Amino acid sequence: MISKIKGFFAKNVLEAEDSAVKSEELAAAALLVEVMVIDGNMDEQELTSISQTLCQILSLSIEQVDELILLSRDEVADATSLYQFTREINTHFSADQKTKLLTAMWRVAFADGHLDKHEEGIIRRVADLLHILHSDYIRCKLAARGDN
Repeated sequence: MISKIKGFFAKNVLEAEDSAVKSEELAAAALLVEVMVIDGNMDEQELTSISQTLCQILSLSIEQVDELILLSRDEVADATSLYQFTREINTHFSADQKTKLLTAMWRVAFADGHLDKHEEGIIRRVADLLHILHSDYIRCKLAARGDN
């Protein structure tokens, strides 16, 4: 499923001995890309938001993130369900890491100034698959929107 992305990391990142990108990080990247592409409108603000988030999560250069986004788009298009991504997250992420990921997904959705029903729907499905409580789901949404 994520063979192209793994190949990217083998070529660009894993050559450094102290760098180890894990499958759950790749899954997180794919989920963020899924939010970006779900509404069919690839807004520049969404792309900037996802690039900044991926730079922080994976400690990559902008050039590497750009390539990762292109590869992730292909993987997302080939994906048959969100489960293949959320399974990795559930196996390896703590509850706190899951809520941080959900907040990042909301930030991508809000980045263009318009929350599309498809964006909200996919975030809701991911929250359910990650076993995130509804109160935490709402808290993540408000934090991403700036309504703390």
